[in-house]
Amino acid sequence: MPQPQYMDVDPRTLRLPTSRSTGADPVKLTRQIARHGSAVMGMPVIEVTRGKDGELMINSGVTRATRVAKLLPGQTVRVIIIDDRPRWDFSKYPTVGDRVP
Repeated sequence: MPQPQYMDVDPRTLRLPTSRSTGADPVKLTRQIARHGSAVMGMPVIEVTRGKDGELMINSGVTRATRVAKLLPGQTVRVIIIDDRPRWDFSKYPTVGDRVP
């Protein structure tokens, strides 16, 4: 089994999965902002799949990515690539930046 690969990326560039194509759940986002504010220390790593042309789609962490994108523009987040699908084209999916409230 290959070693997990970690990267620091701008959350605004991450692609949203089809199940969350409208973005983060507004209630969950509000609750997370109230609880954590703009803190990223101790935040769980966002799980992603790498597709064609290096595009990254979120598997777990849409709300966390949205919170950082909204409150800390330009701040990077740590992601772990849990799957590599070089033939899958994620470019048709919206990014977190497209849906930041």
